[in-house]
Amino acid sequence: MANYTVHPTAIVDEGAQIGEDSRIWHWVHVCGGARIGRGCSFGQNVFVGNRVVIGDNVKVQNNVSIYDNVTLEDGVFCGPSMVFTNVYNPRAEVSRKDEYRDTLVKRGATLGANCTIVCGTTIGEYAFVGAGAVVNRDVPAFALMLGVPARQAGWMSRFGERLDLPLTGNAETTCPHTGECYVLRDGVCSIVA
Repeated sequence: MANYTVHPTAIVDEGAQIGEDSRIWHWVHVCGGARIGRGCSFGQNVFVGNRVVIGDNVKVQNNVSIYDNVTLEDGVFCGPSMVFTNVYNPRAEVSRKDEYRDTLVKRGATLGANCTIVCGTTIGEYAFVGAGAVVNRDVPAFALMLGVPARQAGWMSRFGERLDLPLTGNAETTCPHTGECYVLRDGVCSIVA
């Protein structure tokens, strides 16, 4: 017996692996090859492809399609109507199913409403992609990305607050909510253990 919740309007194809305590809401379609972790939530009208891997505690809001070759690590947030692509140069008259590019979204990252993640990119841990941004290159851990195309506008904490750090150079700051210390060294942001 399944240890997860599926709304009666949802379709979960045979073979899909879904972790306990996950919730699949109205009009969701999960393909048979998908692997989904524990404690995930899929809002109305979400599509999950066959070659998709989703970690634990991932939240996918309404109207998101997660196509083949996308991996979402633990704790990723996908905002309403955000978009993943899997072919860089699609044409209706040219089959490119053997040209899918891998997309990796690392632990704790946030993908804002209506943003687009162009295939072949990696989004770093706890990065924050703002609403409507278009990401067409790799994103560093903890980076705040805004605009079209997305450009780095700052740094974000694991708590989801903007950090008082310059974009480059060397500096330190503390998250006012958690007390965690963040260090910027040569353009790389990390948490001091």
